[in-house]
Amino acid sequence: MILSDTDLVEYLRSGRLVIEPLDWEIVRENGLDLRLGSGFCEILQASEVLTVGEGDVSSYYRCGGGGDYLLLKPSTHYLLHTLETVALPDDLMGFVELRSTFARLGFVMPPTIVDAGFRGQLTVEVLTPPYPTRVRVGTRFLHVVFAKTLTPVTNTYRGRYQGQSGVTLPRW
Repeated sequence: MILSDTDLVEYLRSGRLVIEPLDWEIVRENGLDLRLGSGFCEILQASEVLTVGEGDVSSYYRCGGGGDYLLLKPSTHYLLHTLETVALPDDLMGFVELRSTFARLGFVMPPTIVDAGFRGQLTVEVLTPPYPTRVRVGTRFLHVVFAKTLTPVTNTYRGRYQGQSGVTLPRW
């Protein structure tokens, strides 16, 4: 069952779903719009082979941020993060997508899931359109649709990204 704005307000007011900082303007018809944080990591072109699950990945990224805008290169892969920290209860999960305006501008993002029990800021990968773009930090850029599980999850999220803040690179 997908939660409506009425359901989301009730979850937020009761404290079962936590969004910090919370701006009630992000509550939409059937989901929440999350805002762009100030950090980024550009995924770099490299000829060195990366063995997944081994070694340090930081040389494959150029990270920065902290200003009022993110200036994004054309046709480039980035890791971006949300301004908000989210904390899901054991009976909700989330489907994360770009807001349609960003998709219409040519941004692309792989499907992303937020598991029941997750806490932290969200890190997502985006591919930018074929022209440079400048996006103000705090702009609503993601839409999360929350689904209620039939029963509470027994094995809530306890993975390596629990509690992440800012852009989080792959961890193993």
